Amino acid sequence: MMKTHNYLIGILFCLILGACTQETQNKLGRAVQNWTGTNGVLEVYAGDKLVKRFIEVDKLSTAISTNGKEPRPYRFGYGVLDQNLNLIADDDESKVYFEFSDYSTSYIFYENP
Repeated sequence: MMKTHNYLIGILFCLILGACTQETQNKLGRAVQNWTGTNGVLEVYAGDKLVKRFIEVDKLSTAISTNGKEPRPYRFGYGVLDQNLNLIADDDESKVYFEFSDYSTSYIFYENP
C-alpha cells in the first residue's frame, strides 16, 4: 500500500511540474540548487587580467526592482574573497557580499571542480 502511495505522489509531482511554465521550473531548480548548495567561483576581469575572485559562491542573483517586475542591471551574491587568487578559502579571507554590473563587468561564473 505504501509503495503505491509513493508512486502516486511521484506521478502527481511530475504532472504539476510539467504544468509549470519554464520560468517557474527554473525558479524551482534554483531553489533546489540553493538548498543543496554549490561551490561556485566568480572571477572578475579588467581586460584580460583577473582582478578579483570570489569562491564558495552558492548562487548569483539578479536584483529585482522595488515593484518586483523589472530586473535591475546588476547581480549579487555572497562568497569568500580569494585575495591571493589561490582558489582556497584561507583563514585570513572572509565571506563577503558583492555586486557587479551586468553591463560593464567582464566576469566568469562556474562551479569549482
